[in-house]
Amino acid sequence: MSTRPDAPDDANELVETVWPSSATRDERGEIVLGGITASALREEFGTPLWVVDEDAIRARARQAFAAFNSAAGRHGVDARVYYAGKALLTAEVVRWVTQEGLAVDVCTGGELALALAAGAEPARLGFHGNNKSAHELEAAVAAGVGSIVIDSPIEIERLAAIAERLGINQAVLIRVNSGVHAETHDFLATAHEDQKFGFTLADAPAAVARIRELSSLTFIGLHCHIGSQIFGTAGFEESAARLIELHAELAEAAPVPVLNLGGGFGIAYTASDQPTPIEELAAGIADAVARECEVRGIAMPNLAFEPGRTIVGRAGVTLYEVGTTKTVNLEDGATRLYVSVDGGMSDNARPALYGAQYSARLASRISDADPALVRVVGKHCESGDIVVDAEYLPGDVAPGDLLAVPATGAYCFSLASNYNFVPRPPMVALRGGEARVIVRGETINDLLSRDAGLTESPMEGIA
Repeated sequence: MSTRPDAPDDANELVETVWPSSATRDERGEIVLGGITASALREEFGTPLWVVDEDAIRARARQAFAAFNSAAGRHGVDARVYYAGKALLTAEVVRWVTQEGLAVDVCTGGELALALAAGAEPARLGFHGNNKSAHELEAAVAAGVGSIVIDSPIEIERLAAIAERLGINQAVLIRVNSGVHAETHDFLATAHEDQKFGFTLADAPAAVARIRELSSLTFIGLHCHIGSQIFGTAGFEESAARLIELHAELAEAAPVPVLNLGGGFGIAYTASDQPTPIEELAAGIADAVARECEVRGIAMPNLAFEPGRTIVGRAGVTLYEVGTTKTVNLEDGATRLYVSVDGGMSDNARPALYGAQYSARLASRISDADPALVRVVGKHCESGDIVVDAEYLPGDVAPGDLLAVPATGAYCFSLASNYNFVPRPPMVALRGGEARVIVRGETINDLLSRDAGLTESPMEGIA
């Protein structure tokens, strides 16, 4: 977890880089999201509540599409921009991003089924995963998925047999570990060799040679993903250099039309975060690929990218209600105010998983009280059930206050659980001053209905 942050001048301020652009405070000091007050959202939908700004997601999708296509176009090649569905996948999100020009990347049979059910064009889907089952692969091939990223030697044979049986020639890439370790948490870094994804640079040529022997598969390119929540272009540039070396070797035997450099582009979760603008990222990566190709005297491949968090992360805010507060004395003589809310690690597992940092603000009012060092915690039976590790809120924060945690659009819904038998919250989308449910909240009866040991629900009336 983080060290103690500096106390802010104003514990009510909404930091522009962290909150959705539609977030403001009204004349009473209440946070307004997409034209709707936080208290109105609580009254209609309850808390905890995942809130996403549809316009913000659409705008960010358009921005990413334009940035990567412009960067690739300056070098005379095309770019395909996949939305990484693992960040936040609902039917409405699929529709928003595809309407704004993005393809969609999925990594399980469930994600594939949702994307197809939401109307995504199969040819504009990419399918990832380190352990795709035969059933999942067959569903993808039968649906006409545009490309499948192969992750292991076993998967080459498994997929080839399925495609041959279905009479389909399947386009594939292979995932390669470039050996570049992104400056991020070990659980988020995915391109070093000692981990579950992909082929090493040394093993990749043999894998490609085997794919090229199989008539039911067509090798179209390399894929690499170096990690998540990455700021700057240095890691991507170094990874590109290593991949282009391999690309050049493979292209001597047959064309390799695509280079997919993945995603992992970071966002601001706190005021101290300094994410790199998407246009700068796109230009830096494309320029690096172009330089490496020029050095080797080879044609530059078409590019592909997979932004996820950067599309939806800042567009999301989670609303909680404060239940209890408690002052705790620290070893250095200072105090910390523990603020317990009605959600926690079941709706945002990221702090517990890898120490992810968030910020928070009172949403139902502003206060002139002196800032107090707080830790926002959930209601679960775990000491690691932390929502915001270290933040300053007005010292008079009290039970019944609404608390808003920004930048929760990515991975909170995706990683949600029913730990301690807590129902998952609803998700509402904001647009044009209106809110609508895009994922309904669960009830305790929903959870009880899955227990085969119960013949009827004994908890009628409990939400």
